[in-house]
Amino acid sequence: MACFFCTAGSSNDINVLNKSPLFINVLKGEAPRVQYTVNGTQYDMGYYLADKIYPEWAVFVKTISAPQTDEDKLFALMQEGARKDVECAFGVLQSRFDIVRRPSRLWKQGDVINITQACVILHNMIVEDEKELVRVSLDLNENAIIPIHALRRCLE
Repeated sequence: MACFFCTAGSSNDINVLNKSPLFINVLKGEAPRVQYTVNGTQYDMGYYLADKIYPEWAVFVKTISAPQTDEDKLFALMQEGARKDVECAFGVLQSRFDIVRRPSRLWKQGDVINITQACVILHNMIVEDEKELVRVSLDLNENAIIPIHALRRCLE
């Protein structure tokens, strides 16, 4: 997954695209090299999930707006689901870490990248730690004190 950070509040999808070093390199033909095979066809250019606002570039995979066949419906469902997963991941970081929600226009780009990576690492550590809390056996016949968030997860 690629991240591009710039002035908060001034960047819609197209502004980010126009300033992103990643996509500038794509236009120059200097994109990261990848190789993969789909349905027997080998590809050597990466792709990015996008919505309809993006230009018609070969690297953008957009959803099918009115899928007719079962295959097109499945593709649209999977593509939109993957895009929503990425958006949800950033939403989780924003809800958990106040620093991710704050404007970053005065920060150095490297600092923003480091902060984002640190938040991802911390989030993953918290998730792993919470898994351990759920694995603890719960005997309601004893007067055990357990954290309320662990109880909620046990009841889900």
